[in-house]
Amino acid sequence: MAFTLQIGETAPDFILPATDGQRYRLYDFKDDPVWVVFFTCNHCPYVKNSDELTRKTVEKYQPRGVRFLGINANSAQINPDDDFEHMVARMEKRRFPWLYLYDETQQTALAYGALKTPHFFVFDADRRLIYTGRAVDAPREPENVTVNDLERALDEHLAGKKVTVPLTNPIGCSIKWEEHDKHWMPPEACDLV
Repeated sequence: MAFTLQIGETAPDFILPATDGQRYRLYDFKDDPVWVVFFTCNHCPYVKNSDELTRKTVEKYQPRGVRFLGINANSAQINPDDDFEHMVARMEKRRFPWLYLYDETQQTALAYGALKTPHFFVFDADRRLIYTGRAVDAPREPENVTVNDLERALDEHLAGKKVTVPLTNPIGCSIKWEEHDKHWMPPEACDLV
């Protein structure tokens, strides 16, 4: 069995707290025709440097019925900047246009097979995975971006076409797993794929 969710598989549900003070299940958004679930965090330079590109994508596609849900699954024991309080402060300061959820147990990240921050998963109206991987080809250096794989996938799907490149390698920092977990990697493991 593959570690990462495979194209065509169904979106795993979850119940997670968000920085807005509410708790959400994935199926609270059942009326949205497309979901983008992405694993992100507070400290990763690949996330921080590409946040404004992600904001532009959300602002472009949210009016077209695409729901964006950011999830932080990093262990606060490994990096204290990734705790819930820092998530709340970051959203208050940056006012990102997506829900920001906390996967403290890391079970959601395991269910999806999240590999990096950021790592994007796009689901269609049947809640089947149609794209997974990176958003852009240079998230740490947004001035050098030449390809936006996430927007291409969304454009093709919303136009009723098949996604031509459904799988790319996410580029970013490794998920910071709890030390006792078999998927744990050391905190300095912030590298490309």
